[in-house]
Amino acid sequence: MAAEDTPQTRPAGHRTIRSFVVRTGRMTAGQQKAMDEHWPRFGLGFDTQALDLDALFNRAAPRVLEIGFGNGEHLAQLAQAHPDRDYIGIEVHPPGVGHLLHLIALHQLSNVRVSCHDAVEVLREQIAPAGLDEVLVLFPDPWHKARHNKRRLIQPAFVDLLATRIKPGGVLRLATDWVPYAEQMLECVSANPAFTNLAADGAYLPRDAARAPTRFERRGERLGHEVRDLAFCRVAGE
Repeated sequence: MAAEDTPQTRPAGHRTIRSFVVRTGRMTAGQQKAMDEHWPRFGLGFDTQALDLDALFNRAAPRVLEIGFGNGEHLAQLAQAHPDRDYIGIEVHPPGVGHLLHLIALHQLSNVRVSCHDAVEVLREQIAPAGLDEVLVLFPDPWHKARHNKRRLIQPAFVDLLATRIKPGGVLRLATDWVPYAEQMLECVSANPAFTNLAADGAYLPRDAARAPTRFERRGERLGHEVRDLAFCRVAGE
């Protein structure tokens, strides 16, 4: 990557409302070491050119994108369990990026790449149309105060963008421990004709047993929050 293009450098985009705030969490020595040693190989600098994913992973395979992977434990477990799939993780907080890079090196995961940039801009500029088989948005910031709801990631415009990047037959998976946000997710994605709900009743699914509990999920459960899972298939012809 170019000298000025680091995980802490974010070129100006076209967005005026962001769904995240970059917190100045302290990098541990191990996270910084992983960033220094492994970002050049596994990190994705931001650019306005679409990525050639076949060249990036040196193969053709199903592609899964996780937005907001936190400390990366869930994404690393997925990559270990499914070596036949390629994974791209997006997280704006450098300590989480450093931790995932550490896990990638520890488990010798060749099927993961990492971005430390705004997910909307990455999807719009770096992911080709119909380039993804699955997108995961697990426990995004709920922005629970009413005046902050406009900052939530799952909004009609973002769902429209996802519809262009997930191939027909691909899946969008969502989870949250904030019921009002789950209701918004359900309404928002259901309103888009490019997606059909995979729940038999058109609402929520049982918790995915294959999903390793994330740190945010465990925290929500400790607080007594109700976790809701949603999954939508990208239909053809839209």
